[in-house]
Amino acid sequence: MPEKKIQVYGAMWCPDTLRAISYFNENKIDFDFNSIENNEENLKVVEGINSGLRIIPTIVFPNQMILTEPSEAELTRAIEKLQVS
Repeated sequence: MPEKKIQVYGAMWCPDTLRAISYFNENKIDFDFNSIENNEENLKVVEGINSGLRIIPTIVFPNQMILTEPSEAELTRAIEKLQVS
């Protein structure tokens, strides 16, 4: 069953992860944060999506769109696509 919420995979020491979290919070967008720190399962998800690389944040949207290290403009476009579908 696909996730109903946006899934953010990242680490609290990563500026790009913190920027994405701030974007979602400021825009009142519901999401789940999945830390890759000390969590092998979440780390494997990130590596599986990114051909073995640990690129964070990796963001998985309910429509199965995936963004890695997105800009705020990319996040805005992704959210707009979700609202249309």
